[in-house]
Amino acid sequence: MSEVEYKIKIKDMPKDERPRERLAKFGAESLSTSELLAIILRTGSHGETALDIANKLLNKHNGNIKSLFSADITEMSKTKGIGFAKAVQLKAVFELAKRIHSFTNEKTEVSTPEDVANILMPKMRSLDKEHLVILCLDPRNRILNGSEVTISIGSLDVNIVDPREVFKVALAKNAASIILAHNHPSGDPGPSSDDIKITKRLMEAGDLMGISVLDHIIFGDGKYISLKNKGLI
Repeated sequence: MSEVEYKIKIKDMPKDERPRERLAKFGAESLSTSELLAIILRTGSHGETALDIANKLLNKHNGNIKSLFSADITEMSKTKGIGFAKAVQLKAVFELAKRIHSFTNEKTEVSTPEDVANILMPKMRSLDKEHLVILCLDPRNRILNGSEVTISIGSLDVNIVDPREVFKVALAKNAASIILAHNHPSGDPGPSSDDIKITKRLMEAGDLMGISVLDHIIFGDGKYISLKNKGLI
């Protein structure tokens, strides 16, 4: 008898051991990370259960859920049993998890870099590529709902970041001012010369358009730097 025939399907497991049933009975917090992933994956493949595939996926990232969180669709699809559809399902769930941290029904006023960090740190610290995002504010420095927009992905270069793209978004949101933010995947939030040049260039463009650039926050792993507070802009 082949090894595949010895595989146990989740539906053949005792009900008390099935991830979905255990979640319904005991709550999501009672499940392991692999069991939660198995529920998202729903089905197995090639003689493996969804739980088998979830464990394999986690093992590939040494059990580091943050690393898995940052993996792109192509990378996840390289794990046997994770096709395009399952990889997309996982990315959708991860994105929803990130958005929960920044969602609010009320406009949030920002008056310090810490206010911005509280909103963006959960998302920015987990990214494995540099992302430049902007927050659009109303005249009372309140964040306009849905105003967090990614402008570019990849290493920031003063010749690549286009002020037109930044202020096209700000104008569409009817923003009175904006705050720039980007991450350093290295974990070190120290600004580069290009970071400072880009900020000053955007500040000059904003002055011409009547939309102030209030600050540029750079995120590392659990750390951040405000260019304004550092006196660099």
